[in-house]
Amino acid sequence: MDATFFATVALVIFIGIVLYLKVPGMITKSLDERADKIRDELDEARNLREEAQQLLAEYQRKRKEAEKEAEDIVTAAKKEADLIAEDAKKKSDEFVVRRTKLAEQKIAHAELEALKEVKASAVDVAIAATENLLGDKLDKKTSGDLITAGIAEVKANLN
Repeated sequence: MDATFFATVALVIFIGIVLYLKVPGMITKSLDERADKIRDELDEARNLREEAQQLLAEYQRKRKEAEKEAEDIVTAAKKEADLIAEDAKKKSDEFVVRRTKLAEQKIAHAELEALKEVKASAVDVAIAATENLLGDKLDKKTSGDLITAGIAEVKANLN
């Protein structure tokens, strides 16, 4: 008996023991469990990926909405600024018109006052001159009556 025979017998005994102890079933069971575990991990990874894609889509939608809202706010702010500027210009123009009218009224009033003062001075000078002329030529009663009548007539013309 040579060594090959003993090696073959040992191999057959080893295979018998392995089969008797159901080692191939254990290996298959272990491999099946590992395959199930890997399959579960792949399913979980797929689910996580789908959730991540949904979250990404939601955040992109929210970002677009936020950009749109920011654009709307900027547009509204520009419109409001234009309205405020337009209103300020209108109020400024109205203020200038009012101030111009007020200045023109003051100038017209000053002209009227100056004209009245000139007329009053002219009347006073005319009265004084008339008194001097008439006082020399007429008696005091007649000159006083004439002066009073003249003053009344001048006052009536002024009003």
